[in-house]
Amino acid sequence: MSTCATASRDLSEPLAGTAATAPTWLLVEQPGPWGAEALTASRLDPRLGRALERVTQGTGVRVALIRRPGRHADCHLPARHRVFVAHTGPGASWIRTTALTDPARLLELDFAALGAGNEAGLRDEWSAYTGDPLVLVCTNGKRDRCCALLGRPLAAELAASGAEGTWEITHIGGHRFSPTLVVLPYGYAYGRATAQHVTEVIEAVRAGHVVTAGSRGRSTWERPGQAADLAVRELTGEARAEALTVLRTEGAAPAWTVTVAHTDGRRWDVSLAQVAAAPPRPQSCGTALGSPARIDVIGIRAAVAATR
Repeated sequence: MSTCATASRDLSEPLAGTAATAPTWLLVEQPGPWGAEALTASRLDPRLGRALERVTQGTGVRVALIRRPGRHADCHLPARHRVFVAHTGPGASWIRTTALTDPARLLELDFAALGAGNEAGLRDEWSAYTGDPLVLVCTNGKRDRCCALLGRPLAAELAASGAEGTWEITHIGGHRFSPTLVVLPYGYAYGRATAQHVTEVIEAVRAGHVVTAGSRGRSTWERPGQAADLAVRELTGEARAEALTVLRTEGAAPAWTVTVAHTDGRRWDVSLAQVAAAPPRPQSCGTALGSPARIDVIGIRAAVAATR
């Protein structure tokens, strides 16, 4: 059976610079089936879903539903919803969690503050999350069949292997890169993942490191910044998650210069260009063939040497 993921894999479509942009994630546990627009098509009150979409717009907070791997013919509402807020900014990555009987209380949060990485946007009942890295595997078959066909088995395998931070998530973009996932707190997304590869990613995150192989980029930044960060990591071999940050991005599509800084004072200017992928391929199963934009690294120039 031909799928968008098969076409993308066969064409060796690059992964870098394709992650969703989300400096902060709000993850709300909601078992049961999900529709294509899960916030308003699940067992979550659709009025709440619409309200969350409205109040988070433009704040840097991305809202998604999550559930534990397994069967999802659940007809009952959970007594309490596990909720996570995770900020992915370099040097300020954190995860906070709580359990809510009434998820409508989420509307009381200060989403502008949370999008900026300010924990003051939370309320008193939130506590620091101390468990395994959160592994969020996209499994929503109503968005694209590849997410269900490839994502759900991966999530189940990870959970069975003891990766306790594994959850299914509604939508993180990039169906054609399935199975795709985001790992928190650092926010690096991955595509065409295998259980063995994700296990390596989890071990790296536990040590405060990043695995660049198979990475789509860090959700903290827009896509040029994602590609530039990965390019500098590949050039220098820097694996520490908090060692690099994107200082600025100059230009606009189809050409940018992104300045990436190291905590030791080094800086690099990364030149990037947006090009149309060829030949045409489906960006999602059942859609017409198209030429999705990809971001190519044209060059990297060392701008500032280390100061210490």
